[in-house]
Parts: sequence; C-alpha cells; structure tokens
Amino acid sequence: MTTPDIAARRALGACAALIVGALTLTACGGSANADNADGKGGKDSPKTSTAKIAISAKDGSTGASINATGVKVSDGKLTDVKMTVAGSGETVPGAISADGSTWKPKEQLERGTKYQISATAKDGEGRPAAANSIFTTVSSANSFIGTYTPDNGTTVGVGMPVSFTFDKSITDKKAVQSHISVNSSSGQQVVGHWFGDRRLDFRPQEYWKAGSKVTLKIDLDGVQGAKGVYGVQKKTVSFTVGRSQVSTVDANTQTMTVVRDGKTLKTVPISAGSAQHTTYNGQMVISEKFVQTRMNGSTVGFGGEYDIPDVPHAMRLTTSGTFLHGNYWYNKGNPPFGRQGTSHGCVGLADVQGAQGDTQAKWFYDNSLVGDVVIVKNSPDTTVAPDNGLNGWNMSWSAWTAGSAV
Repeated sequence: MTTPDIAARRALGACAALIVGALTLTACGGSANADNADGKGGKDSPKTSTAKIAISAKDGSTGASINATGVKVSDGKLTDVKMTVAGSGETVPGAISADGSTWKPKEQLERGTKYQISATAKDGEGRPAAANSIFTTVSSANSFIGTYTPDNGTTVGVGMPVSFTFDKSITDKKAVQSHISVNSSSGQQVVGHWFGDRRLDFRPQEYWKAGSKVTLKIDLDGVQGAKGVYGVQKKTVSFTVGRSQVSTVDANTQTMTVVRDGKTLKTVPISAGSAQHTTYNGQMVISEKFVQTRMNGSTVGFGGEYDIPDVPHAMRLTTSGTFLHGNYWYNKGNPPFGRQGTSHGCVGLADVQGAQGDTQAKWFYDNSLVGDVVIVKNSPDTTVAPDNGLNGWNMSWSAWTAGSAV
C-alpha cells in the first residue's frame, strides 16, 4: 500500500516531467535559439544574395526597344551575360561595363525578333544571383524610322537643311517633332517644318553660319507617332558647316557666278533649259553628287527623248530631276555655252566624256559640297516648290514656322 508521502512525490515527479516536456516542445518550435543548426534559420543556413539584376526587356514582353535593351545590377557586379537570338541560338555580342554594373549589346537589335538574355551576378560577399528574360522586339509593322540627312561627321554647305523622311505616316506630329532637336554652335534659331505627314525638315531663318557645328539629337525610341506605331531611333548626330558658297545662274545671260565667302571665284558659261523645257527659278540646294550617272528621260516624264549612260559631274538640285551637270554631247551646231539654253531643264557646263580633263564642269564639281546653294534667276519658269528637293529656302520664314508642330 502506498503511503501519502510516496504518492505526493510521484505526483510531483510527473508534473516535473510535463514541465520539461513543455519546455522541450517550445524549443523545438524555433522560438529564439538562433544557434540551432537545424537548417531553418541557423548560422549554417545560406543567405540570399543582395545583388539585384534588372533586365530592361521584361520576360514575355513584346514591343521591346531595339536600342535601350540591356542589363543592370544593384548591390553587386555582373559576372556573365549571354544574349542570343531565340531559336537559332546566334550570339548577340555585348560588353559588361568596367564597373560591372551594366551590360549592353554592341549593336542595335533587329526589329520583330525574339531574343533571350541570361545574366548572373555576385554581391559583395560573393553570393550569386541570376535572372533571365525571353522577349520580342517591336515589329516593323508597329514601328517607324526616319531616314535623315546629312550624315554624321560630314561637312556640308550653308544651305543644307536637316531633313527626315519617315517610313510611315505620322499623325502625332507634335510628339515626334518634340523628340528631335537641332542646335547650332552659331546660336541660330532652328525650326522644323512638316511637308505632309512623312517629311520633317529643320533650318534657321538664314543660311547656316560658315564654320558652325550643328548637333542633331534623335530621341524617338518608344515615342508614339501614330496609333500603335512607335519610334525606334535614339542617337546623336553632328555635322560641320563648311565655307559659304552660293552660285547664281542667270538664264538671261546664260552664265553662273560662283561666290565663296563673299568673294567671286569665277563666272562660267552655262546652258540652261530651252524655251520648251525651262529651268526652275529659286534657291536650290545640292543634295547629291555623282562623278558619272545615267540620265533617262523616261524616268522624269520625257519619254525616249534622251538616255545618256555616263553624264559627268552631276549634282542633283531637285527630286523631280533638275541637275547641274557636265555636258559632252552638246550639239556643235548650237551656239557655244553661254549663248543659248538648250537643255531639258538642267543647267549644263562644258565637259568631256569620261569625266576627265580640265573642264568647267570638273572645276565646279571639285569645288562644290552637298549643301551648297545654287540660285537660278530670270528664267521664264516658276519658282521651285520648297519640298522639291532640299529647297525650303523658297518659303518665307513666317510660312516656315507656321508649319511647325511645336
């Protein structure tokens, strides 16, 4: 038989066992024992990397930029970035910056193409991080590009405008124009003018100052030019304005006087348009130069009247086909150059076949820049249209500024 003391001691022992068990259960619940090496928050557990990788083109996105796509990391350094064309596996060359914070492709991406980026990085303690993205760049159908002139790094004449021709119609002209800036070291005010919905030209009120540097900034990447159509260009272009050269063709006297920096270099005999095919009046800008080119009358509405495969020293003045060029086929039965206009509207200079020899045409060609101005006066024709070539100088400044969207 159990005595009362023995029974009490047994009861106390049982209570002590329950209390110990309760404490043990609490500890197993992970309340505060940070040193417990059980793989759930203990000192031997792996810690998450603090390096955060951001790929600009989101995974699964379409319409990604062909210019701004890249990789950045914060709180760490990139260790490797691989970009490929999805499907083909073709590698897209790129480079990690010197500080390891960014990666960019070396070249502009293609439109409407699916790409894949895999990137890895490490934080300051060497812990790794990774990120991936598969995306598609904006399609040709949903983007627009502006072909522009002059090219970067060129030297041009004082009449050269900045001219954009867009491959799609622009309905939001203000948005597009406001993301293109043209500035000159001369301090001249430069204003844009729209010719229709696909062409935008920029010029100052007067010709560019000789020797000035003009900077064109294009920031159209992602700009909506029309419903569902976005720009893809982002770049800076600069060109230099050379010496001032303005040549004046007088259809009455059949001569051309070349003036450079205010001084007359030479007056040469020419042959302007005939009475049947007169030459436009007005200020025209040389937009292209060809040592030799073919001129076929059927391409400019003259049927089969002429087709000359090797016109020498040709300089384009209008889109419609007006050139200032050398002429070696001049009819010997006609009065000499400087006496009578005999062309189909072009301005001809004496020349020889093969674009060789010491001729008036070669001299003028060698001494001319794209962007030089050629003024025609006293012709019975009308003044050339401002959008027929790079010839916006034939528009008053008030009319020019009225065509700006900003």
